[in-house]
Amino acid sequence: MTNLRYRCENCGNVTRFDVTRTQTTKSFYHYSLGGELNIEGQEILADDVSEVSCRWCSSPKSVVEVYEETDE
Repeated sequence: MTNLRYRCENCGNVTRFDVTRTQTTKSFYHYSLGGELNIEGQEILADDVSEVSCRWCSSPKSVVEVYEETDE
């Protein structure tokens, strides 16, 4: 399995990022008789990350994707 992480090449940050993304989902909406919504069985159909910026130095241009292999 491969995990995606981010790293800022400007300041070295590997833990704090602002991620702007758009998701298209398909969900089962279950309303109670009292009108309360319970969303069940959400499926992600599309996931687009449009920008990732460093929370420490605010740089969107210096953030790179880092892929890590795991044993799972």
